[in-house]
Amino acid sequence: MEDNRIENEMNETAVNAAVPGKRTTLWQLFTAFMRIGAFTFGGGYAMLPMLERECVERSGWVTHDELLDYFAIGQCTPGVIAVNTATFVGKKERGIPGALVATAGVVLPSFVIICILTALLANFAEITWVKYALHGIRVAVGVLILNTVIKLVREKIKDGLGYVLCILAFLLVALPGTLGLPFRISPVFVVIGAAVIGIVRGFLTSGRGKA
Repeated sequence: MEDNRIENEMNETAVNAAVPGKRTTLWQLFTAFMRIGAFTFGGGYAMLPMLERECVERSGWVTHDELLDYFAIGQCTPGVIAVNTATFVGKKERGIPGALVATAGVVLPSFVIICILTALLANFAEITWVKYALHGIRVAVGVLILNTVIKLVREKIKDGLGYVLCILAFLLVALPGTLGLPFRISPVFVVIGAAVIGIVRGFLTSGRGKA
């Protein structure tokens, strides 16, 4: 019951955040995703908390469930997950122009920073204080990812099958690298497999309901 209440409150926040009749401007999309690109270290999964705050809680462009759907699809499509997610959100709000603007916004900060550092500093990653800073950033990124995982597990896994899929997915993705096995399983195949299981379960459940 508590998990359902939290989920409902988050979705209501997303709906209430959007002002009726007020259309999102391209500039709003650009600046929002530029903030995400500029202040999120680690990319990928580490961007999910920032995406949630900007797109769900602050702007109400998507619901929490929609954002997770976009993130899952972004995992299965070519390209960077966060960039793909930005494209999906921009497309939903303002069509093709919105997709282009949102994508440009999330990519621009990294592009500019990398160009500046490349031009000014040789062997940037070998500088002592940069190494120390990167060590600290990696720890912070790990905490962000762990927080996101815990939040997803609490809010989205509702039954035994969900926990089984969660554990299996973790083992399939994490164990080969941890144990030094000669093969790796792409997260894309794990996501697709989970989707197939979900579809089969849905048909079976609906069939029992009709019977």
